[in-house]
Amino acid sequence: MKQLLIGLIGLIGLIGPIGSKACAQDLHFTMLDLDPLLFNPAYSGFFDGTARFGAMYRNQWATVSTPFQTFSATAEVSLMRSIRQRNGLSAGLWVSSDRAGALDYGATSASAILSYYQALGEGNDLLSLAAEAGVGQVGFNSENIVLADAAETFNREKALYPTFGAGVAWFRQWSETVYSKMGFSLRNINEPDISYLGMSDTRLSRKWNLYGRAEWRFHPQWGLLPVAGYQHQKKFSELVYGCDVKWYVDERPRKYLAFGAGLLGRHGDALAVNLSVEWLAWIFAFSYDANLSRLAEASHTIGSFEVGVVYMIRNNKGDRRHEALPCPII
Repeated sequence: MKQLLIGLIGLIGLIGPIGSKACAQDLHFTMLDLDPLLFNPAYSGFFDGTARFGAMYRNQWATVSTPFQTFSATAEVSLMRSIRQRNGLSAGLWVSSDRAGALDYGATSASAILSYYQALGEGNDLLSLAAEAGVGQVGFNSENIVLADAAETFNREKALYPTFGAGVAWFRQWSETVYSKMGFSLRNINEPDISYLGMSDTRLSRKWNLYGRAEWRFHPQWGLLPVAGYQHQKKFSELVYGCDVKWYVDERPRKYLAFGAGLLGRHGDALAVNLSVEWLAWIFAFSYDANLSRLAEASHTIGSFEVGVVYMIRNNKGDRRHEALPCPII
């Protein structure tokens, strides 16, 4: 019975009641820009290299129920980059898997992304546009469900659906010590049907995201990086904001080393601590959420933790690209 109750709580929290007003929620991470494709497809190509690969894992609410676990992986490749025209084309792919509760309710998805970016004006601004198309599947395990009538069964335990999205991002290098970037994206534009009963009455709601990040190099080796992100889907929303401090130990390409640490707040829900290490072409990051919501008493303030890794294949031509495109591209 305990497994059933926990499973039902997880299922209801993710997909809502099965009816005309039901909605499902997409995955989310605290570390907004470690793997930026998950937040906005237009950030494909925002890196100084020929390819970038990343993976993230999130474990949530382990002290309350069967842990909610989320995994994602991304890959990006620069298809074309023109120094003279100050533009470029990038392709990306991201896959994710989300599992929750004793019913093992899960959502698995994969999307392909194509983005185009163009330097504007004197080259201090960069605009990126992107489109994505993908396929997803939601499902659950009915073995842990106890029905009043043992003869009753579920017609389907999985639903397959297509999904489309788009995004726009803007980057500006204000000076040698200050930059900012902002983005807007819209996911699930087609509001795909995810009904298990074949009634076309349960849809994955559109989700839109706003994101902003800036950096101020107040010292040759130190930077201050405020960040904010907002997501809205159906009647649900999430606001994350905070600031990181970054120590650039050595910025020479063959000896690059930097450390980062920061605090993030998820409004009305959690306080998170982020730690990161950037070494050569690698980024390693860790985040821990302390739960501050009404669930804190049951969770003992233990919310979730995330780990992530990114690897980038650098541009062999070094800094030649920066003569025509804004620097840095992140």
